[in-house]
Amino acid sequence: MGDPGAQQRQTAGGREHGQDRLAALLDRHLGRIDAADVGIVVAHPDDETIGCGAQLARWAGATLVMMTDGAPVDLKDARAQGFATTADYALARRSELMQALAIAGVPEAAVAFLDIPDQQVARRLAEAARRLTEIVEARDLGVLFTHAYEGGHPDHDATAFAVHAAARLLEAEGRPVLVVEMPFYQSGDGGMALQQFTPAPDGKEITLYLSPEEQTLKRGMMAAHRTQAAILAPFEVEAERFRIAPTYDFAKLPNDGRLLYDERDWGLTGSEWQALAQAALAELGLANAPC
Repeated sequence: MGDPGAQQRQTAGGREHGQDRLAALLDRHLGRIDAADVGIVVAHPDDETIGCGAQLARWAGATLVMMTDGAPVDLKDARAQGFATTADYALARRSELMQALAIAGVPEAAVAFLDIPDQQVARRLAEAARRLTEIVEARDLGVLFTHAYEGGHPDHDATAFAVHAAARLLEAEGRPVLVVEMPFYQSGDGGMALQQFTPAPDGKEITLYLSPEEQTLKRGMMAAHRTQAAILAPFEVEAERFRIAPTYDFAKLPNDGRLLYDERDWGLTGSEWQALAQAALAELGLANAPC
């Protein structure tokens, strides 16, 4: 087991170094910076804009990893937007993503697509973690921005799982990765709570209040995601929030068990999530190692 005190000191030292790295990435006084070791790993086209759209224009060389194609297989969303097939809807969402990224000056080569069908990442957790590990290694990434584990959308929680699991697998190979999380939405006391973190021990949050120019850029990126206009309308553009991700036990439900996907028809329940997460942790050899 080793010296627990030494392990705690090492963790504390790593977190302090991580805070310094995060602060540097979020220091807008530095202007456009070299971010070739930064990855933004999100579930759907438009999540990149909600989470850190204003920062993408500053992070030169960053990689965006898109987990899903944005098109649920049940065709409800596709038909609501006037598309006859999921393939057509997925193509439209990719086109919207590239238009949004162009506004921020992000080239298409910066994007890695996993193309998992929307609402299906939780059923492919081990695969997603392994594929992400390969991308991190190939692109030599050291910082990963991703979703908070918050019980909002199942793809969001599954993406968070994949990032944390990949970080643990890479750590075992001697490749430390800093995981930074962004809040999207969760079940709150008065309904859906947008862009707020759930409480976490030592959860030091950084809130960036965006300048008028940054807000204009972010609004433009949101407008590029035309099929998602109604969904994006309630999200604020005045601020973006970040914190170093805490260690999670993904076999336990987030947000005290209050899950929006238990309330909505998003293809998964909390009990199904727990079974899938436990199976994936066992398959990855992480069953006894919180991520």
